[in-house]
Amino acid sequence: MQLTVKLFAFFRDNRFKEKLSDYPKDTTVEDIIRSLGIQPEEVGVTMINSRHCTLQQIPAEGDQLAIFPLIGGG
Repeated sequence: MQLTVKLFAFFRDNRFKEKLSDYPKDTTVEDIIRSLGIQPEEVGVTMINSRHCTLQQIPAEGDQLAIFPLIGGG
């Protein structure tokens, strides 16, 4: 399946901002995150088509997945 992956903040470092990629059917959000070399513990928010999703959710053909890191500060 083809979907667009968008990375935010420091996740873009040495990666990309937005990329159309192919993934096998039944690939979870967590599988995609791990394939990018990102540890799930580093992820703060994931969204499919601008709606919050879980790491176990399976995107559909043509979806847009946004991955945001944990944000710290005060």
